[in-house]
Amino acid sequence: MTTRPWIVDDALWAVSEPLLSPWPERSPGPKPVPDRLCLQGILYVVHQDIAWQLLPLELGFGSGQTCWWRLDRWQQAGVFDELHRILLAKLSAVGELDWSRACVDGPCPREKGGAATGPSPVDRRKTGSKHHLICDGKGIPLHVVTTAANVNDITQTLALVDGIPPVAGRPGHPRRRPDAVLGDNAYDSRAIRRELRKRRIMPVISRKGVPNIKGLGKLRYVVEQTFALLHQFKRLAVRWERRLELHDAFVSLGCSLICWRRLRKAGSHPR
Repeated sequence: MTTRPWIVDDALWAVSEPLLSPWPERSPGPKPVPDRLCLQGILYVVHQDIAWQLLPLELGFGSGQTCWWRLDRWQQAGVFDELHRILLAKLSAVGELDWSRACVDGPCPREKGGAATGPSPVDRRKTGSKHHLICDGKGIPLHVVTTAANVNDITQTLALVDGIPPVAGRPGHPRRRPDAVLGDNAYDSRAIRRELRKRRIMPVISRKGVPNIKGLGKLRYVVEQTFALLHQFKRLAVRWERRLELHDAFVSLGCSLICWRRLRKAGSHPR
């Protein structure tokens, strides 16, 4: 693995570049920093979790303010969500998505402040946020929702399921529904089971007060693995952005990078 994971190689840039709106040719002011370098600056912050103003100028990424402004602009244009959806489609095309089941869970990252925060269930003197994640049977992230830390996992189950983007890559209509959803007893609810069945999804959820479903833990371990991969990006382990949409931009970018690594591991080099 490269010692500089923030470098955007040619294959990844070929996927990302068409999503970025071209810079106006006659825009006032100095010549802007190239988009590819700005994207690398954003990835540097994602991996290193440094303040924007500490972004090393000698790396050629431009100032922290330049990269921050480009991040905001691209998030408003939906670039990172679209990149995630495209990479999911490429994974589907090479048979790397397992739609037979999806797993849900919701650990808490620490947080400094801002929207979608609330008292931490561990320490109510501190505010915090929580990532709710749904992944496929192989641990590929399909959708992430950020809420306050005191929001119950069960309230986000349908938001996670309904938030899965339509994934192309196979003959027929794009797919966005797994065959089953696996969850621990934190997701135990008759209403949730009923709504999942309405969506033609089988709920496989442990019930409170009874022994866990045999073998469920072995099937659900992938969601814990995906959380570990997601929070290896230091900017996601501790949330610093007060603006929720900027934090969500980092989350979508993290999901995209996990998908990209899986594509490379599968020996598929998108063109």
